Amino acid sequence: MSGYGDFSAFYDVLMTDVDYAARAEYLLRLFDRHGAKPRSILDIACGSGSLLAELQKHGVDTIGVDGSDAMLMRAREKLGSEALLLEQDMCELDLYGTVDGAVCTLDSLNHLCRTEQIAEVFRRARLFVEPNGLLIFDVNTIYKHREVLGDTAFVAEQAGLMCVWRNHYLPRTHEVSMLLDFFVEEADGSYTRYEDTVRERAYSERTLRCLLAETGWETMAVYGDMTTEAPTDTCERMVFVARNTRTVEQAQKGE
Repeated sequence: MSGYGDFSAFYDVLMTDVDYAARAEYLLRLFDRHGAKPRSILDIACGSGSLLAELQKHGVDTIGVDGSDAMLMRAREKLGSEALLLEQDMCELDLYGTVDGAVCTLDSLNHLCRTEQIAEVFRRARLFVEPNGLLIFDVNTIYKHREVLGDTAFVAEQAGLMCVWRNHYLPRTHEVSMLLDFFVEEADGSYTRYEDTVRERAYSERTLRCLLAETGWETMAVYGDMTTEAPTDTCERMVFVARNTRTVEQAQKGE
């Protein structure tokens, strides 16, 4: 699994194009569209906590789980000492109780480069989302990995910071290996270089539907990002809404 090392320090600065308030409202609309009004939501791979902060503004009780202690430190700064944040690999999810629903956003599942890992996240989430509760997640599409990220390079600049992002695409598995170089301006005008690597894999809609079914989830809908329309061939992100088929009886037996 890819992690965020030095990248965690620059994540929020470079993610300014993400409207977390709009994304939180969109997710809550999807819950409502599929008959759910969750009072508690688990954010799997919550990162620096920006989405959690927006969900809390809607009166939702939240739990954030992330495998990066650096990311969780930044989430703690935003959310305060009372926020429930857990440092856990999402393949080893283990809560003290259950939640009404769960989300996993901004391509976090793409960081899992084996189908067995994706399936394990679904299995673990099934244990901690209430029977009939919803899991909503998004993923980068194969189209995005092949046509947009591909073997390309990007440069992002902010005040005092420049990021050079170079990609290598593997057609057989639709994986993209990303080498990130950060150049940070110091007080004396010099620049310090930091380096990080990230690897992501894209999966087909069919593969994800199969993995959901195999692990006890019913796929309710698949949408294009931030829409309630089916994804197109050139869609860069898909959003899945899945229902936990675990019964109350199975939950009581710990199955």
